[in-house]
Amino acid sequence: MAIKAGVGMSHHHNPNIAGREATEQALEKAGLDKPDFVFMFGSIGYDQHSLVRAVRETTGDAPLTGCSAEGTINGDDADESNFSVVVTAISSEELRWHHGIAPGFEDDPRAVGKRVAKDLLPHLSAETIGLFVFPDGLKDFVVPTENLIDNFFAELKENLPSERFLPLWGGGANANFDNMTLPTYQYCDDEVITDGVSYALLSGKARAGWAISHGCIPIGGERIVTRSQGNIIYEIDGKPAMEVFEEYLPKGTLTDDRDWWSYAISLSLCFKAPSYMKDEEYVVRGMPSVSMADGSITVQTEVKEGTSVWLSSRDKEKVSSGFDRMAAQIKNQLGGEKPKLVFQFECATRGKMMFRDQEKLQLLKRFRQSLDADAPWAGFYTAGEIGPVEEHNDRHLYTSVVLALS
Repeated sequence: MAIKAGVGMSHHHNPNIAGREATEQALEKAGLDKPDFVFMFGSIGYDQHSLVRAVRETTGDAPLTGCSAEGTINGDDADESNFSVVVTAISSEELRWHHGIAPGFEDDPRAVGKRVAKDLLPHLSAETIGLFVFPDGLKDFVVPTENLIDNFFAELKENLPSERFLPLWGGGANANFDNMTLPTYQYCDDEVITDGVSYALLSGKARAGWAISHGCIPIGGERIVTRSQGNIIYEIDGKPAMEVFEEYLPKGTLTDDRDWWSYAISLSLCFKAPSYMKDEEYVVRGMPSVSMADGSITVQTEVKEGTSVWLSSRDKEKVSSGFDRMAAQIKNQLGGEKPKLVFQFECATRGKMMFRDQEKLQLLKRFRQSLDADAPWAGFYTAGEIGPVEEHNDRHLYTSVVLALS
């Protein structure tokens, strides 16, 4: 039996109606009464428990994973309002799922990584395809000095077998970048938590093809980090880091640390890409906070003294050409087989923060048509993206991660 999948979307403001409406669409498109597994992504305007309960009731309590989102994607339709939910219903005799949820992400991300690995170990086999993972993505913006997601992944990797690479796909659960104090939510069956991670292990017989592309280009020359500690950069080229970055901003722009956030969503740091990354010259990391008092900036990765960095900005043409490359790569990996299901994990900075609505929808439509216009297609706007490059599972920013199953 091949993969049968359907995707439904609702914008209704009532969570009970929205959950039921999106699920009924997904079941109808998949030709199913009850699915084997369900993915759902819901915007933050809903009461999350009511939304999940409505989906579970409509699917006959089918196993479910997912998280809250800044916006949802259904093929070439995308909605970044506070009220949108996407449900994916999947059935196949050739696929097996094991899913779970773990709380306590901010307090001890390494312990969470170890706990998830322990839960996965009995279910790993030669037929394991990969792991979907949805951690609390906003915590790395709110407490950027902790590198929560990096620490979670380090411990997860440390406690999983090393002889066979396990691809990871997904993105950080999101809320709304207009209000960073809002919690994010992670789903597992009837359980809805915040400050945690939800995950789903996929095994069985299916072919997976995936690709990754970020949308940033350098806007200045190479600079050298001359004083840093952990993920805080104090000096670049022997000058306070903020003094260097103010060269790229209108004079007098920053008078308070809080002024920085309006620039942090569009400006980022580029680092030289690792040698295993063939399609990108740079990797991108965000700068979620600054300190006007000491001139330092906080980066979403550790930065050693002597590291070369470039200030970068989002670029629409790079986003567009990146989608073209991704479609070609995925089709090549699938060996001519048509995708039966596509997942898209898209950085929230590549949505309404960058594009007008019609412009964004046209770009998504073109991408979908170049890959497969008929395949069920689901995703969400994330706070940090997760996807493998060669045999390295990386956390990405300002990036699109797309996975196709056939």
